[in-house]
Amino acid sequence: MVIDWNHFTPWSSLLGGLILGLSSSAFILLNGRILGISGIIGGLLTSFKGDVGWRISFLLGLFAAPWVGYLLMPESLLQIPRIESGMTAIAIAGLLVGFGTRYGSGCTSGHGVCGLSRLSIRSMVATVTFMLVGFLIVFVFKHLL
Repeated sequence: MVIDWNHFTPWSSLLGGLILGLSSSAFILLNGRILGISGIIGGLLTSFKGDVGWRISFLLGLFAAPWVGYLLMPESLLQIPRIESGMTAIAIAGLLVGFGTRYGSGCTSGHGVCGLSRLSIRSMVATVTFMLVGFLIVFVFKHLL
């Protein structure tokens, strides 16, 4: 195995993980809700009156965060990911992710962060499944195709 030292970011990854863990803990403690993106978006489709504002605010913050980070962070800390796939592959991947989150009753943030911290068996199975399928797909595309 070869480590790509140019893209090895343990400190920013650790900081991001800490922020995500703290924010998801605060969200469930203060609001009694799980910080799962698919559930937040899905709730917009079937929401009750008075339940839409926080969902839209959350999603606006989610989309605004990279732009705020870009404006506030020094350029030397920014690493813009390069996606080496065409728009068709990206669209298909997005549809598959959407189908998977619906079929799996949640996304990686809901199951992997919030569900595991609550010791949910369903989330443990879902997270292991996410990871194994991800490993398998990378192996197939890197070594067999």
